[in-house]
Amino acid sequence: MIKKEQWFLYIIAILSIIAALVFKNPKIAMWMGFGLAGYSAIANDSIQTLGTFLTTNKKRPWWLLWMFIGGILVLTFIYGYFTENQSIHFGRLTSISEPTSFSYLQLLSPIILIILTRLRMPVSTSFLLLSTFSSTSTIRGMLTKTFIGYILAFVVAFILWSLIAYWYKQIFTENDQKKAPAKIWYILQWCTTGFLWSQWLMQDAANISVFIPRTLNLYQFAGAVIFLFLIMGYLMYIRGDKIQEVVEEKKDINHIRSATLIDFVYALILLYFKELNHLPMSTTWVFLGLLAGRELALTERAENGDALPFKKSLKLVGKDIMRAGFGLAVSLVLALLINGNL
Repeated sequence: MIKKEQWFLYIIAILSIIAALVFKNPKIAMWMGFGLAGYSAIANDSIQTLGTFLTTNKKRPWWLLWMFIGGILVLTFIYGYFTENQSIHFGRLTSISEPTSFSYLQLLSPIILIILTRLRMPVSTSFLLLSTFSSTSTIRGMLTKTFIGYILAFVVAFILWSLIAYWYKQIFTENDQKKAPAKIWYILQWCTTGFLWSQWLMQDAANISVFIPRTLNLYQFAGAVIFLFLIMGYLMYIRGDKIQEVVEEKKDINHIRSATLIDFVYALILLYFKELNHLPMSTTWVFLGLLAGRELALTERAENGDALPFKKSLKLVGKDIMRAGFGLAVSLVLALLINGNL
């Protein structure tokens, strides 16, 4: 019997061959690129928007999670379509021209992202998918905004969780261990997750829609949204797959009170950068900055003063940065190979 990993390699090989055959046909290539980007971007970024939600709702049926998350996706894109000139990129592609032709590497980039996701690497989907279509000035602006986002998220998280460290331990962690949280916490988490998920879509839908026309007719829009809705069903069914381990290895993140607070702070940061300007950025790096600041704040405030937990947390932070940094390097190399003028 063929093992699961062998099936994965076969699928990657088939997709790579198909991409090589169709990239010279723009009408086919754009929709293949959209399909690959739709799956790969959401699968990789699911850890930052839905990771805590999946962790704390393991016992709930996958189809219930799908209806909730998929419903928000549909409503968000309907809102964007009728308020953003029949587009689904929420203004994030104003600095990136609509492609009229495609290179093989542009279609290969989402396939590479699928591989990195399989290897549990939370990479920047914005850079990996958008940099191959972007100019030097746009990439420079994205890098600057992303760097600021990481630092801001780190500082906000470190200060916040440092201030509430003792209260957090008593109210959040120990209470979760002693008894089941009140029902209000489940309501708060689902509301917070919905808010965060909509903010991520408005920020990172550009990564998916960069392949297709900037404005869509009603049939194109309906087809695109139905496809993404089905993608969400599959991801809920497999519970995020292997990359979900990146979230579950963090401190106390499986507690619903903790997960709700993380998601709410992250959503507010994304809302700030969404309103700041229309330039795309890496939400992955913002999320990693948030987790890093929180992780170091909680271990640095450990009551027993033991340095080992702090060193362990520092190692986790460094591992996340290395994973994301590798993805960033891959995306910039692809951009250079495709556009020699960068």
